[in-house]
Amino acid sequence: MNIIEIENLTHRFPDGTLALDGIDLSIREGEFVVIAGRNGSGKTTLLRHFNALLAPTKGEVRIAGVSAAKDPVRSRQLVGMVFQDPDSQIVGETVADDVAFGPGNLGMPPEKIQLRVNAALAESGLSRLAERRPHTLSGGEKRKLAIAGVLAMEPKVVVFDEPFDSLDYAGIRQVLGGLVHLHQAGHTVLVTTHDIEKVIFHAGRLVVLDEGKVVRNGPPQEVIKGVEALGVKEPCASKLGLEVPSWLN
Repeated sequence: MNIIEIENLTHRFPDGTLALDGIDLSIREGEFVVIAGRNGSGKTTLLRHFNALLAPTKGEVRIAGVSAAKDPVRSRQLVGMVFQDPDSQIVGETVADDVAFGPGNLGMPPEKIQLRVNAALAESGLSRLAERRPHTLSGGEKRKLAIAGVLAMEPKVVVFDEPFDSLDYAGIRQVLGGLVHLHQAGHTVLVTTHDIEKVIFHAGRLVVLDEGKVVRNGPPQEVIKGVEALGVKEPCASKLGLEVPSWLN
């Protein structure tokens, strides 16, 4: 079953810039997909159509069969977005307060909010930090907090925009572990990046954008060669002739 269906998606900004140019793409429920491309290729613009933060100039995005633009509330419940800058998503005075923000906006009773908060903190590995103030967290912990806030909304799809940006090695390991865990737990996971080496061996599909168009789309081992010409760093293992493990696809 396709959880996301994109047909002829075109987006032109008010200044005339063509950011997306007739994209056709489907994402199956339960997939782990990496969307790569150089800066300005259209990755973030594409993601923002999944939960109606942007509206198409032409074409349509459907989430579980329903137009995201026509029912943005539903799309935002089904698709959770973790932005590049986690500080932009943090609003609570404590870690637990921050995770409770989304469910609270849905008008849930306090006991149900608490259950969701506890579950999201446990799934993100943040239970021990529930009473910490968010500004005291490390970069990796802040990303995990943003993930927990999304998980508390119980989405079917979790989308990450450049999740490894500005993280040190420890933070990258924390976030990557979270992505893999989410996929293993049954979530559909989409990750945008221009540096695919950190995550590609966990993905079942690689989609490459260039100038607002899909120029590569398929299993990583079939489409990864030559991606540096499209502004995407080819993983060292691929350069050495090592294949993406078949069991990941």
